[in-house]
Amino acid sequence: MSTRPAPAPLLIACALGIERLALRTGERAALRAGERGGAGTRPVVVRTGMGPRAAQRAVGRMLATPELAGAAVLATGFCAGLAPGMHPGDLVVAEETRDPRGTVPCVRTDLLVKELTRALPGRTVHTGPLTGSDHVVRGPERADLLATGAIAVDMESAATLLTAVRAGTRPVAAVRVVVDAPEHELVRIGTVRGGISAFRVLRSVLPAFFEWHRSLPLPRR
Repeated sequence: MSTRPAPAPLLIACALGIERLALRTGERAALRAGERGGAGTRPVVVRTGMGPRAAQRAVGRMLATPELAGAAVLATGFCAGLAPGMHPGDLVVAEETRDPRGTVPCVRTDLLVKELTRALPGRTVHTGPLTGSDHVVRGPERADLLATGAIAVDMESAATLLTAVRAGTRPVAAVRVVVDAPEHELVRIGTVRGGISAFRVLRSVLPAFFEWHRSLPLPRR
């Protein structure tokens, strides 16, 4: 009896070791609970390193391998919220990512919002443009970026998604967890508490990512 080919895999890109630790811890918990990736496949998690250039190099190298041809790509990790009222541990589902090199629309954001709300009841999920930066954004620069319509900023998502779509047609998305916000900047008291909250949230996102991957019309191999 022939076995139906598996869909193209899911590549999850994060920048930091602490982000990868949260994702790996969450994956183990999901597997114990009987969760699986799309059609039973496990995601490939790559730590890119910090900054847009590192993300571009790492993601480009991964997508050049035959195993990841046609893979869906999801950028994740921590971010800085730009809008007043955002708090550490809030989720950001990007409708698009942007940086000076271009804008990339994200796929099935509605499903991601639904599944994240289910996986993390009580957590606020924000949707809107996610902008890229080559440095940590603080103070008045937040207001300048907010004025462009962006709701959050990080250093890797825009570069990750732009590299992904330039390497071939594929679905892409970005989900970030707010680790600091206008009223909760990293330099202030409470940073550690905010970081722990963001880590716990990132640890719980994998089931939503699995459902997103399962919903995609990916090529089979």
